Amino acid sequence: MLNAQRLRLRLLDRGDLSRCVSWLHEPEIRRQLLVILPFSLEREEQWFAQQLQQPVELHPFAVERPIGDDWEHIGVAGYQNLDWRNRSVEIGLFIGEKALWGLGLGTELTELVVRHAFASLNMHRVHLRVFADNARAVRVYEKAGFVREGCQRDADFREGRYRDVLLYALLRPEWDARMTP
Repeated sequence: MLNAQRLRLRLLDRGDLSRCVSWLHEPEIRRQLLVILPFSLEREEQWFAQQLQQPVELHPFAVERPIGDDWEHIGVAGYQNLDWRNRSVEIGLFIGEKALWGLGLGTELTELVVRHAFASLNMHRVHLRVFADNARAVRVYEKAGFVREGCQRDADFREGRYRDVLLYALLRPEWDARMTP
């Protein structure tokens, strides 16, 4: 379990999948993910089974927030494209509960995932891709210290138009400098 001030991460389990499917049926959520069409529960279970075949470091996390004495599953986070030789990993995350958008949870989640990558997985580089029209996510990543490294022009086609994909990364020395008072 990984903890932040208002969030925690635990490994995603089969019981979480129906909630994930409901989020992926929301066009506003899907628009900012690599997912183009909604998933069925069966397809989500296939994806989950594939994830379990990956190294444990790549198993997805359920993002939770406290509600009284219990915890509410509100999103998903994880790592992909892990490169041990170069100590580099790509992150992906989202808050699926739209009512919680704009409350700073995305920033807290990003910082938690990054902290785990550097402090626990001993990564040197954490990187991500974000759609250029996702201004809220771009602000979150830049606030967390990510530096824009490039732009894949017209790299994603959906809803009848192309859009750019921005490439961001944060290096361990940059993160260390942010953590030093």
